[in-house]
Amino acid sequence: MSRQAMMLLTASALAMCLNGSAMAADLSPAYNDPPAFEWSGAYVGVHGGTAFTGMPNPFAGRNGLSGGFQAGYNQQVGPGILGAEIEGSYLGGAEHDVEGGKIKEKWRGAAKARAGLSFDQTLLFGTGGVAMTKFDKGDKVSSTDGWKLGYLVGAGIEQGFADGLSAKVEYDYVRTPGVETTSAFGKSKATIGSHELKAGINYRF
Repeated sequence: MSRQAMMLLTASALAMCLNGSAMAADLSPAYNDPPAFEWSGAYVGVHGGTAFTGMPNPFAGRNGLSGGFQAGYNQQVGPGILGAEIEGSYLGGAEHDVEGGKIKEKWRGAAKARAGLSFDQTLLFGTGGVAMTKFDKGDKVSSTDGWKLGYLVGAGIEQGFADGLSAKVEYDYVRTPGVETTSAFGKSKATIGSHELKAGINYRF
């Protein structure tokens, strides 16, 4: 066999191999990246933690164990998340100093807006809104306002899992102005600063 014929045969075989590989690639199923985690939609959940009077120790003796529920809705636009949430909490009687004695936090309801940035299954968010707190009389205080309106700011992190579940850790600060109390010193008003540190579980649907 001549050298020219050998080169032609080799080129033909190489062309057939390349053509076969291209056909096999066309027949194989296309690979697509898995979809990013989706935060949009409604959710409900529960939370538990501690309500405390001031920094830095959220587990000091005058603080109360908290627990409650939340429900909300998120809308995802790219990596950004916008949403709204309502929650109700039992605050366990966290105590606050007022003129002439102490008062206790018992219950709280809040309506909040949420905004955050998602990194696939991880969400960093801030929150803000209004809160209604139920105060009860404590040591040396004979009466207090009861339910009082304040405002709330907070931040947290939430981690998504399969089957619509996610878990979060959140810190909230609630400032309630003009809480009126009566003690041996007479009537007085105080601005109450409250803290809550909580962990929660949400179910999206």
